[in-house]
Amino acid sequence: MFLFNLVERRKYYFLFSGLIITAGIVTLIISTVTTGAPLQLSIDFTGGTLMSLQFREAVEEQEIRDVLDEFDLDDIIVQRLSALEEVDYPEDSRWSFRTDVLLTDNQYAVVLNTLDAQVGAVDRDLSTNVTDRQTEGGGIVIVHFEDSADEAEIQSALDSVLFNEVELDYQQLQTETTEYPEDSRWSVRTDELTPEEVTTIEDRLEEEVAPLDRAATTVSQVSESVGREVTRAAFLATLAAAAVVLGFIWFAFRKVPHPVRYGASAIVAMLHDIMIMVSVMSIMGMLLDWQVDALFLTALLTVVGFSVQDSIVVFDRIRENIPRRRGESYELIVNRSILETIHRSLATQLNAMFVMVAIILFGGETIRQFVTILLVGLVSGTYSSIFIAVPLLVAWSKGEIPFLRQAEDDE
Repeated sequence: MFLFNLVERRKYYFLFSGLIITAGIVTLIISTVTTGAPLQLSIDFTGGTLMSLQFREAVEEQEIRDVLDEFDLDDIIVQRLSALEEVDYPEDSRWSFRTDVLLTDNQYAVVLNTLDAQVGAVDRDLSTNVTDRQTEGGGIVIVHFEDSADEAEIQSALDSVLFNEVELDYQQLQTETTEYPEDSRWSVRTDELTPEEVTTIEDRLEEEVAPLDRAATTVSQVSESVGREVTRAAFLATLAAAAVVLGFIWFAFRKVPHPVRYGASAIVAMLHDIMIMVSVMSIMGMLLDWQVDALFLTALLTVVGFSVQDSIVVFDRIRENIPRRRGESYELIVNRSILETIHRSLATQLNAMFVMVAIILFGGETIRQFVTILLVGLVSGTYSSIFIAVPLLVAWSKGEIPFLRQAEDDE
């Protein structure tokens, strides 16, 4: 029976992977020289303030940067986001009104509670109480109801609000638009800012760039320690995975000659996939400003699991074929095992890849980077399980790896 010999071309597979990883290392060095870091780190790791700005009209990136430059901030990153056009708010569900003075937190809570009780359920996450830049000391309250609300009911509810026997003084009750043009939503990452500094920046952006939709504008503070903890957890998880894989394969394959080789080969394939993903992330960071965040680490750990699973599937078939085909060489048994399992591996991975491609093409912007890196890792994992881990077993058994051959000779 003729078998296509995949294993005999193992040196080409090793060379191909070596070239890709070398290119990745070069990219990491170039990135370190040009940007000061091998990978661009997101705010999850560097710490700071993340502002998601929703303008009511299209603006240019340079307009935003010109305003931010006035504040002498370091490491400013401005990125275009998709406008909130996909959010389908019910008609007449968002209302705003101006107040003579900016409401305190307690007064704002009273207003929302009154509207919630007399008009309809209020979405407090999307409602906001901000300074009115058009009046000195005034404020604007934007209320987001979960369903359409009647103007007369809102006005009646507001008329009933009392603060220490003083009526709420409000004007210009009106509906708020929920449609935004392209290039109207931007994210800004920078040093950690105080609430007062954030308010000042938002006011200046409104004065010099365009009006902001304060209800759709969000600000979050991220501590650098969060990124350190996530990185530490991911590193420990990878080490634990490697130890478990080595131990499991050694135990499961204990009746096969040299069981440790199988575990070591699976770990090499796993490290190969990690290097490929890091290399691609470095390249995309230089080309498209992609940043390493917690989702990247999630993709990394997911691919580690896929890679090890694929390797074990082939290894298990090798274990089954060794006693069945005692008259065949080890290389032929390994090659036969690959051909017997490759259809299963490819079918499983291709199904997942097709879904990921669809998400990349038609999914939201926020997960596109994550899914793309996951796809790269999945392709690398499928390749390494068949063309790295298994051929490495054959190369090891034939003594083609000098330092391993020397170590075994010393034993």
